[in-house]
Amino acid sequence: MRLINNPWRGVPGYNCFGCCPDNPIGARMRFYEDGDDIVSIWQPTQNHQSWINTLHGGIQAVLLDEVCGWVVFHKLQTAGVTAKMEMRYRKPVSTLQPYIKLRARLTEMRRNVAIVDGELLSSDGELLCSCQCTYFTFTQEQARQEMGYVASTVEGEDLTWDELIKQL
Repeated sequence: MRLINNPWRGVPGYNCFGCCPDNPIGARMRFYEDGDDIVSIWQPTQNHQSWINTLHGGIQAVLLDEVCGWVVFHKLQTAGVTAKMEMRYRKPVSTLQPYIKLRARLTEMRRNVAIVDGELLSSDGELLCSCQCTYFTFTQEQARQEMGYVASTVEGEDLTWDELIKQL
Protein backbone atom coordinates (compact mmCIF):
# COMPACT_ATOMS: atom_id res chain seq x y z
CA MET A 1 0.00 0.00 0.00
CA ARG A 2 1.23 3.48 -0.82
CA LEU A 3 0.12 6.76 0.73
CA ILE A 4 -2.07 8.95 -1.47
CA ASN A 5 -0.90 12.54 -1.44
CA ASN A 6 -3.68 14.89 -0.27
CA PRO A 7 -3.66 17.52 -3.04
CA TRP A 8 -5.76 20.01 -1.02
CA ARG A 9 -3.41 20.23 1.95
CA GLY A 10 -2.58 23.89 2.50
CA VAL A 11 -5.29 25.20 0.14
CA PRO A 12 -7.03 28.24 1.72
CA GLY A 13 -10.51 27.32 2.96
CA TYR A 14 -9.87 23.55 2.91
CA ASN A 15 -11.16 22.15 6.21
CA CYS A 16 -12.86 18.85 5.33
CA PHE A 17 -14.12 17.09 8.46
CA GLY A 18 -13.04 13.73 7.06
CA CYS A 19 -9.63 14.28 5.49
CA CYS A 20 -8.14 17.67 6.35
CA PRO A 21 -5.03 16.94 8.43
CA ASP A 22 -5.27 20.38 10.06
CA ASN A 23 -8.92 20.28 11.19
CA PRO A 24 -8.60 20.09 15.01
CA ILE A 25 -11.97 18.37 15.46
CA GLY A 26 -11.95 16.34 12.23
CA ALA A 27 -11.21 12.68 11.55
CA ARG A 28 -7.89 13.57 9.85
CA MET A 29 -8.06 10.46 7.67
CA ARG A 30 -5.19 9.39 5.43
CA PHE A 31 -5.68 7.14 2.43
CA TYR A 32 -3.63 4.46 0.75
CA GLU A 33 -3.84 2.75 -2.60
CA ASP A 34 -4.00 -1.03 -2.28
CA GLY A 35 -4.39 -2.43 -5.80
CA ASP A 36 -7.90 -1.50 -6.96
CA ASP A 37 -8.92 -0.46 -3.44
CA ILE A 38 -8.52 2.68 -1.37
CA VAL A 39 -7.89 1.93 2.30
CA SER A 40 -7.56 3.85 5.54
CA ILE A 41 -6.83 3.04 9.15
CA TRP A 42 -8.39 5.13 11.92
CA GLN A 43 -8.38 5.22 15.72
CA PRO A 44 -11.76 5.67 17.40
CA THR A 45 -11.92 7.41 20.78
CA GLN A 46 -14.53 7.84 23.47
CA ASN A 47 -15.31 11.24 21.86
CA HIS A 48 -16.80 9.38 18.88
CA GLN A 49 -19.23 7.17 20.76
CA SER A 50 -22.99 6.97 20.88
CA TRP A 51 -23.71 4.35 23.51
CA ILE A 52 -20.92 3.50 25.98
CA ASN A 53 -17.81 2.24 24.12
CA THR A 54 -19.74 2.09 20.82
CA LEU A 55 -18.80 4.13 17.74
CA HIS A 56 -21.63 6.46 16.68
CA GLY A 57 -23.38 5.35 13.48
CA GLY A 58 -23.05 8.83 12.00
CA ILE A 59 -19.27 8.72 12.48
CA GLN A 60 -19.24 5.33 10.75
CA ALA A 61 -21.11 6.91 7.83
CA VAL A 62 -18.63 9.82 7.66
CA LEU A 63 -15.65 7.45 7.59
CA LEU A 64 -17.18 5.26 4.88
CA ASP A 65 -18.36 8.19 2.74
CA GLU A 66 -14.86 9.64 2.93
CA VAL A 67 -12.98 6.47 1.95
CA CYS A 68 -15.49 5.88 -0.86
CA GLY A 69 -15.13 9.49 -2.02
CA TRP A 70 -11.38 9.03 -2.31
CA VAL A 71 -12.04 6.25 -4.82
CA VAL A 72 -13.59 8.95 -7.02
CA PHE A 73 -10.78 11.44 -6.33
CA HIS A 74 -7.88 9.06 -6.81
CA LYS A 75 -9.01 6.14 -8.97
CA LEU A 76 -11.17 8.21 -11.33
CA GLN A 77 -8.95 11.32 -11.02
CA THR A 78 -11.90 13.68 -10.72
CA ALA A 79 -14.31 15.15 -8.19
CA GLY A 80 -17.85 14.13 -7.38
CA VAL A 81 -20.68 14.55 -4.91
CA THR A 82 -22.49 11.91 -2.90
CA ALA A 83 -25.95 11.33 -4.33
CA LYS A 84 -26.97 8.34 -2.23
CA MET A 85 -25.47 6.23 0.54
CA GLU A 86 -26.92 2.95 1.76
CA MET A 87 -25.52 1.71 5.07
CA ARG A 88 -25.66 -1.75 6.57
CA TYR A 89 -24.73 -1.73 10.24
CA ARG A 90 -23.84 -5.35 10.98
CA LYS A 91 -22.32 -5.28 14.49
CA PRO A 92 -21.46 -2.64 17.07
CA VAL A 93 -18.06 -0.98 16.54
CA SER A 94 -16.11 -0.79 19.79
CA THR A 95 -14.31 2.47 20.53
CA LEU A 96 -11.92 0.49 22.74
CA GLN A 97 -10.17 -1.29 19.88
CA PRO A 98 -6.81 0.16 18.84
CA TYR A 99 -7.93 0.97 15.27
CA ILE A 100 -10.44 0.17 12.55
CA LYS A 101 -9.81 -0.53 8.88
CA LEU A 102 -11.76 1.02 6.02
CA ARG A 103 -11.73 -0.24 2.45
CA ALA A 104 -13.54 0.93 -0.71
CA ARG A 105 -13.59 0.04 -4.41
CA LEU A 106 -15.33 1.12 -7.59
CA THR A 107 -17.91 -1.50 -8.55
CA GLU A 108 -19.73 0.17 -11.43
CA MET A 109 -19.46 3.23 -13.66
CA ARG A 110 -22.40 4.46 -15.75
CA ARG A 111 -21.68 7.69 -17.64
CA ASN A 112 -21.03 10.15 -14.80
CA VAL A 113 -22.42 7.93 -12.01
CA ALA A 114 -19.92 5.95 -9.92
CA ILE A 115 -21.02 3.14 -7.62
CA VAL A 116 -18.54 2.49 -4.81
CA ASP A 117 -18.72 -0.23 -2.14
CA GLY A 118 -17.13 0.34 1.24
CA GLU A 119 -16.37 -1.72 4.34
CA LEU A 120 -15.53 -0.91 7.94
CA LEU A 121 -13.60 -3.71 9.63
CA SER A 122 -12.46 -4.28 13.19
CA SER A 123 -8.77 -4.34 14.02
CA ASP A 124 -8.90 -8.14 13.69
CA GLY A 125 -10.58 -7.96 10.27
CA GLU A 126 -14.22 -8.65 11.16
CA LEU A 127 -16.74 -6.87 8.89
CA LEU A 128 -18.77 -4.52 11.11
CA CYS A 129 -20.41 -2.15 8.64
CA SER A 130 -20.72 -1.87 4.86
CA CYS A 131 -22.11 0.64 2.44
CA GLN A 132 -22.82 1.36 -1.17
CA CYS A 133 -22.32 4.96 -2.28
CA THR A 134 -23.54 6.56 -5.48
CA TYR A 135 -21.59 9.60 -6.68
CA PHE A 136 -22.32 12.06 -9.45
CA THR A 137 -18.91 12.71 -10.95
CA PHE A 138 -17.67 15.72 -12.87
CA THR A 139 -15.60 15.72 -16.02
CA GLN A 140 -11.95 16.36 -15.22
CA GLU A 141 -12.28 19.82 -16.75
CA GLN A 142 -15.31 20.66 -14.56
CA ALA A 143 -13.55 19.24 -11.50
CA ARG A 144 -10.54 21.50 -12.08
CA GLN A 145 -12.52 24.64 -12.88
CA GLU A 146 -15.47 24.34 -10.51
CA MET A 147 -14.11 22.28 -7.63
CA GLY A 148 -10.44 23.21 -7.67
CA TYR A 149 -9.53 19.58 -8.20
CA VAL A 150 -5.85 18.72 -8.39
CA ALA A 151 -4.80 15.20 -9.39
CA SER A 152 -3.69 12.96 -6.55
CA THR A 153 -0.54 10.85 -6.62
CA VAL A 154 0.97 8.19 -4.39
CA GLU A 155 4.16 8.74 -2.44
CA GLY A 156 6.58 6.91 -0.18
CA GLU A 157 7.37 3.26 0.26
CA ASP A 158 5.04 0.33 -0.25
CA LEU A 159 3.69 -0.50 3.23
CA THR A 160 2.16 -3.60 4.79
CA TRP A 161 -0.77 -3.37 7.25
CA ASP A 162 1.66 -3.95 10.12
CA GLU A 163 3.89 -1.07 8.99
CA LEU A 164 0.86 1.17 8.57
CA ILE A 165 -0.42 0.34 12.07
CA LYS A 166 2.97 1.24 13.58
CA GLN A 167 2.57 4.76 12.15
CA LEU A 168 -0.59 5.44 14.16
